[in-house]
Amino acid sequence: MASYSFRQTTSSVAGGPGGSSIHFGRSGFRAPSIHGGSGGRGVSVSSTRFVSSGLRSGLGGGYGSSFSSSFAGGYGGGLGGGDGLLSGNEKATMQSLNERLASYLDKVCALEEANSDLEIKIRDWYQKQGPGPARDYSPYYKTIEDLRDQILEATIDNAKIVLQIDNARLAADDFRTKFETEQALRMSVEADINGLRRVLDELTLARADLEMQIENLKEELAYLKKNHEEEMSALGGQVAGQVNVEVDSAPGIDLSKILTDMRDQYEHMAEKNRKDAEAWFHSKTEKLSSEVALNTEQLQSSRSEVTDLRRTLQGLEIELQSQLSMKAALEGTLADTEGRYGAQLAQIQGLIGSIEAQLGELRADMERQNSEYKILMDLKTRLEQEITTYRQLLEGQESQMFGSLSGTADKRDKLVDGK
Repeated sequence: MASYSFRQTTSSVAGGPGGSSIHFGRSGFRAPSIHGGSGGRGVSVSSTRFVSSGLRSGLGGGYGSSFSSSFAGGYGGGLGGGDGLLSGNEKATMQSLNERLASYLDKVCALEEANSDLEIKIRDWYQKQGPGPARDYSPYYKTIEDLRDQILEATIDNAKIVLQIDNARLAADDFRTKFETEQALRMSVEADINGLRRVLDELTLARADLEMQIENLKEELAYLKKNHEEEMSALGGQVAGQVNVEVDSAPGIDLSKILTDMRDQYEHMAEKNRKDAEAWFHSKTEKLSSEVALNTEQLQSSRSEVTDLRRTLQGLEIELQSQLSMKAALEGTLADTEGRYGAQLAQIQGLIGSIEAQLGELRADMERQNSEYKILMDLKTRLEQEITTYRQLLEGQESQMFGSLSGTADKRDKLVDGK
């Protein structure tokens, strides 16, 4: 009694967009068993489990294919005890089994060819999905240069406006300083004039005092003249009533000469005081004028020096502001460039990561495919061994059948000869 049973085998190839995957699934394989039955000549070959595998793959290019094959069959047959021959049903079953095994081997070869085609397509897809050509940013360079030129021109115009504003402020400060200086000079001159007026008032008072003294002296002189005349007239009257007696005595006092001398002396003193006052006034005036001129000259030099220093300071401040604005613009440009290239670097790193992930998936799929291919090759080898075993069994059964037939014929011949 010989029995054979096989489970259906299915192989499929499927593709879908959005990636690629290759999968082999195998339910199991059990090697056939061959044993002889007791009590007669019998051979039993059984295979309870066979192969169920699936192959799935998807390519991003939109490729898809399917391949399915099924192999199922089963038969039962046996060689009963004794020297019986194989029936026609058993021979047909064995022939069908051999044909199906050959068909399965052809399908295994077809799967190998499909596997090679899939490897070629995966390689082509990987080459197509490789890093593309670098983007051309040259059209944007001119726009960037124009924008930079506009920003630079706007910065220069702004600096010029700031410079004009600072120059106007400096001019206003200069005029304010000049006004304050002239006002201080005017106040100083007014103070000097007020001082000279006080001196003039003092001189006027001194002159009035001297005039009062002169008037008093004139009144005193008139009073003395009057007394002198009265005394002279009294003396003349006395002399007229007396005898002239010549007496050798000291000469009389000449009052006119004394008054004249006193007048000359007072006039000389007044002239001297006036000249001294005028000389003091002129000396003070010249001294004040020289001091005012010296102070004015020093003030003008200090003012010009301060103005120059202010202009230098303003120029340095303007240059500092322009340098700071240029620094801020360059820092902004640097930050934009760093941000842009950082974004591009992150994008490239993400692309590299995705490509590496796809490459890892492809490698894993290739490894799975290789392992399944090895399993299929092992299965092919086992099937070939099984076919060889089947052939040996068939050849052994035929030889036994021929031997039994020859033995039966010999017995019949002996029986015939014995009769």
